[in-house]
Amino acid sequence: MSDRFAQLGRRRVRLVPDAWTLGAVAIAVVVLAPILSIFWLALTPTENIWPHLLATVLPRYLGTTLTLMAGVAVLTAAMGTGAAWLVSQYRFPGRDWLAHALLFPLAIPAFVGAYALVDVLDYAGPVQTALRATFGWTTARDYWFPQIRSLPAAILVLSFALYPYVYLLARAAYREQSGRAYEVARALGCGPWSLFLRIGWPLARPAIAAGVALALMETVADYGTVQHFGVQTLTTGVFSTWLNGGNAGGAAQIALVILMLILLLVGLERAGRGGARFHRLGRAAHAVQPQAIAGRKRWYATALCLIPFSGGFLLPVLVMLVHAAQAPGGWLAPGLLDALRNTLIVGGLAALVTVGAAIFLVYALRMKGSAAARALLPVTLIGYAAPGAVLALGLLLPLAALDHRLADAIQALTGRDPGLMITGTAFALGLAYVVRFFGIAQGAVDAAFGRVSPSLPMAARSLGRSASGTLVSVYLPLIRGSVLTALLVVFVDCVKELPATLLLRPFNYNTLSTRVFELASLERLSEAAPAALLVMAVGLVAVAILARDQRD
Repeated sequence: MSDRFAQLGRRRVRLVPDAWTLGAVAIAVVVLAPILSIFWLALTPTENIWPHLLATVLPRYLGTTLTLMAGVAVLTAAMGTGAAWLVSQYRFPGRDWLAHALLFPLAIPAFVGAYALVDVLDYAGPVQTALRATFGWTTARDYWFPQIRSLPAAILVLSFALYPYVYLLARAAYREQSGRAYEVARALGCGPWSLFLRIGWPLARPAIAAGVALALMETVADYGTVQHFGVQTLTTGVFSTWLNGGNAGGAAQIALVILMLILLLVGLERAGRGGARFHRLGRAAHAVQPQAIAGRKRWYATALCLIPFSGGFLLPVLVMLVHAAQAPGGWLAPGLLDALRNTLIVGGLAALVTVGAAIFLVYALRMKGSAAARALLPVTLIGYAAPGAVLALGLLLPLAALDHRLADAIQALTGRDPGLMITGTAFALGLAYVVRFFGIAQGAVDAAFGRVSPSLPMAARSLGRSASGTLVSVYLPLIRGSVLTALLVVFVDCVKELPATLLLRPFNYNTLSTRVFELASLERLSEAAPAALLVMAVGLVAVAILARDQRD
């Protein structure tokens, strides 16, 4: 009988989750809470304006968003795939430099590119001014010029900013292919176009689809670019319905449409890839050998690669440098130092928390390997798929209610009103960053853990090391480089994030991105240029590290 009670006791102990499992569940709950909040707000609004939305603005928002996505999908696929094919398959002037430079637009927020394009091509910009001076035109009625603040311009700017997602994945796919297939195809008489259509495109299609899906997720999430061009999308609808209309339930219903659209994108991307799997035939597979382009065609290849680089990186940087040089006092303007400090503090702390939580979750999964932990892992990726405006809406209202109750409780106990301690500080903003970019950190950390031989932690545990001791003494030293890279990438994304920052920042609290947005919206681009250049500089550091990892 005593043995039976002992067995029951041990079984009860096993049923009690340990700290690692509880921590993993807590992380998943924090990441998933804003999404659940959106569903709750959308399904239980205080004022149901869903019929009004369906009858008026929602079809326009959805139609514009779908058109924007279609245009960006075509252009990013063309520029990213074409540039990746050229630099991986051919040798031409500037090829080695362009292979890395084509990643530089990742450092430029899309809304900065929008400000630069409008500044150059608008009626008062240098292009139209030069045309009027050259041909003697005096007013806009004297000549035709494309409308700059328009949907096609927004498509162009977003494509220039987002094509590196396709380029990065497509280039990696081309580099991993076996060169034997191309050699055999050339021996059989296949020309350049036939090689691309019969071998390059089919083998790289899963990577291209994944890159286009990432670009479209960023397109749906964008606010600064479409707002500057006057394009009404689902994301701008969330802002106008919530902030201008004062209807959080209606904004949540539009946000729910955005979430459904994002999930549809993910599903289409996976369906597009299907069950396609391509493997090398052996460890000594022959790598692709770039072929030299002869004659003037080699300069055509250089020019084609320079187009996306110039539109996505060179133009925004030059415009901001010119404006900063014209008004050097902008570097000493009031508020710039505060915005820089706020950016470094909230972005740095959010990056530390995000990567630390990712390490905890991934290690808990690998150590326990329980079904519960494995089920939680995909859930934590949903934050990256949700746009910043959606996460802000899902976080702000529940946190505001909690904040008021907490303040009332403290005032009842102490007689003093502590104010809003959550939404009145940068805590809510930092939490949004953590949820938004947790998927990036988790992916980098999980890949790093996978490169560690299982025998090393097993040896440490057999020698008496605890779970936490094994993590500190074995895993962290081996994955230090990947952890630092993840920290930097998450920090850069926090610096560039605009919609969540606009909605969740405390009163009179600016980051570099919001400072650029506010000043540029007031047509004070010379004052916005220093902050924009600082954002670009931070992004270039991360891109430089990424380019180093992508060296041939």
